[in-house]
Amino acid sequence: MDLPTVAIVGRPNVGKSTLFNRLVGRKLALVDDRPGVTRDRREGEGFIGDVAFRVIDTAGLEEADADSLLGRMRAQTEAAILEADAVLFVIDARAGVLPADRPFAELVRRSGCPVILIANKAEGGAGMAGAYDAFSLGLGDPIPFSAEHGEGLGSLQDALREVLPEPDEEDEDGEGGKGLRVAIVGRPNAGKSTLINRMIGEDRLLVGPEAGITRDSISLDWEWRGRRIKLHDTAGMRRRARIDDKLEKLAVSDGLRAVRFAEVVVVLLDATIPFEKQDLTIVDLVESEGRAVVIGLNKWDLVADQPGLLKTLREDCTRLLPQVRGVSVVSLSGLAGDGIDKLMQAVVDASEVWSRRVSTARINAWLTDALQRNPPPAVSGRRIKIRYATQVKSRPPHFALFGNQLDALPKSYTRYLVNGLREAFDLPGTPIRLSLRTTKNPFEKG
Repeated sequence: MDLPTVAIVGRPNVGKSTLFNRLVGRKLALVDDRPGVTRDRREGEGFIGDVAFRVIDTAGLEEADADSLLGRMRAQTEAAILEADAVLFVIDARAGVLPADRPFAELVRRSGCPVILIANKAEGGAGMAGAYDAFSLGLGDPIPFSAEHGEGLGSLQDALREVLPEPDEEDEDGEGGKGLRVAIVGRPNAGKSTLINRMIGEDRLLVGPEAGITRDSISLDWEWRGRRIKLHDTAGMRRRARIDDKLEKLAVSDGLRAVRFAEVVVVLLDATIPFEKQDLTIVDLVESEGRAVVIGLNKWDLVADQPGLLKTLREDCTRLLPQVRGVSVVSLSGLAGDGIDKLMQAVVDASEVWSRRVSTARINAWLTDALQRNPPPAVSGRRIKIRYATQVKSRPPHFALFGNQLDALPKSYTRYLVNGLREAFDLPGTPIRLSLRTTKNPFEKG
């Protein structure tokens, strides 16, 4: 179903992100008391009763030079207004109508898009006085509202029903309209947003020379070679010890949530300074979450004149990241658009490996051969006995071993078995889980 679009606009710190979270029914957008938290456009599926729509949270409107960060944020908001079927213009009812509200009220009026005026934070007597003041903007009757407490939703539902077009019915594809979920993570300034802008062919995400521009985890729908992809841009992840700001902690937590909901995670490295300690920590985090991994070496156009560098970096990857042995390492340039097809093919391949299932007969044929080549050690004079193995689930591949005294099996031997499974069944780069299940001795008393 092709839903109508609603954009939420207004000056900073009037409660736009709180309203966005209220409409989508989840805490998707970052919310903080300070102004200017939201930078990129964030989208979600909103609903009030039987009225469904696509809702866009935007950065606060501020006057600024076009080339500055604030100016680029304003350009993103203006693009959302042009895209929308209706605009929710939000003011702070407790502060009343401020001089900064008026030029932006004129901006949305000139857009020709239907405008619904929201007087947010209108709970209590002080808020209602500011709501009446909103008549002076000339945008129609204001709706007294409280995004924090959910007051005024009925009036907003009626207003949206009047201005929104009927949604267009469309046939869903075989993937239920969701597609392959891909998160792109990495250190700050690795070029994640620039890469996604190049992928989708538009300046959808805010980019610039400043590190740490992205705060919210932004999800975008895209199609590559006829396959639906849901891309997640995330905030740059620094070492926890260096994060003092509460807002940055919230942004990183939002990125970690995107990793948990992704199927494949692209860990983007700066090719000029690859495999920093934080890069290794991020890969280890993704592996511990059980997601498929692809490593992208971004900014390759800055180092591509060095012969043999890619081969060296792949060898470094094997040495430094044994837990994802065989992971795809792809060189690319998000700015120039080079290597994107190679990256996406590696993503699709990683997803297939991550979802692979192996028959129990093949696993036990391999296990018999592995035990003959390298039998498990003895414990207190009694040899550990592994009876059989099976795959209990996929995504990621999860195998279970059954036998006696398996709790005493050394970690070196479990690594031997995991590496053997990876090589025998062609499972490069994906996390592999191995459960040890000791069978009960029928002759043991009690």
